[in-house]
Amino acid sequence: MYVAVTNPRVLCLGEILFDCLADQLGRSLEQVESWTPYPGGAPANVACALVKLGTPAGFIGCVGQDEPGNNLVQLLQEVGVDSQGIQRHATAPTRQVYVVRSDKGDREFAGFGELDTTQFADAFLQASQLPESLFVDADFLVLGTLELAYPQTRKAIAQALQLAEQYDLKVVMDINWRPMFWPDSNAALPLIQEHLKHVDFLKIAKEEAELLFNTADAGAIVNKLDSVEGVLITDGDQEVKYCLNEYEDKLPAFSVDVKDTTGAGDGFVAGFIQQLCQHGLKCLATAESTRNVVKYASAVGALTTLKPGAIAAQPTAKEVGEFLKACP
Repeated sequence: MYVAVTNPRVLCLGEILFDCLADQLGRSLEQVESWTPYPGGAPANVACALVKLGTPAGFIGCVGQDEPGNNLVQLLQEVGVDSQGIQRHATAPTRQVYVVRSDKGDREFAGFGELDTTQFADAFLQASQLPESLFVDADFLVLGTLELAYPQTRKAIAQALQLAEQYDLKVVMDINWRPMFWPDSNAALPLIQEHLKHVDFLKIAKEEAELLFNTADAGAIVNKLDSVEGVLITDGDQEVKYCLNEYEDKLPAFSVDVKDTTGAGDGFVAGFIQQLCQHGLKCLATAESTRNVVKYASAVGALTTLKPGAIAAQPTAKEVGEFLKACP
């Protein structure tokens, strides 16, 4: 049990859902015999990971007035995530997504069952119901890009960005590219590019970097965007590349016994933000301290892969510290 703290320092806006993970590895959607639901959704994962690391966080999103929605809200409250920003939709169901896994545990999203992507509750987050009071004392706003796919939630993101500017929050975006969430995936890239103008720190996977920028060079992406303070590029169990406050380097990934990669990138984002919250932006003032921030983030991401599910596997600050001592 983690204790909720008022005035969350980090606000995470977007989707919360159930990842239905295939129980049988190495099989296609049609071949899977059974599924196990795990709570997930990138922004919700980040919020939970931050609280477990000791940084107060709040979640802003919409779930259905249904049992899955009740279970997700209860989970956030049990973890200690501030839930003032959660909206409930009277008729749209809470989203669930089916996830098949390779023999190595790598995941692939395989659809939403019988419903269209636009029919789930998270597509109906209302801008007018965002609690402005949450933004007054917060330091960071965390966004993905999946919710840009839906007109109403897109307006809510615009409102959140306006409040972030008004109250001087740093904006962290994790691209989290998933074409299946978009009714028209061709509309995605221009919308994502437009929103990058509001971002202070960008976390992006290597394949996403190549898709959006035709390069996986962090420094080159910083130069292309011009307005960001830093870019971090992850590549699964390969090295992390980064350009933060003009310090550009790469770091090998930790070698761990991977059980499930779901939520590893979200753990990385949480670890990065936790370090900025704990030490302030001065932790990016030298090459060595910047490298230590990325190393910490990588450790959180690695530890998240040791158990199935995104939230259940997330480490505490003590566990991260012990892991880093054992892996200098």
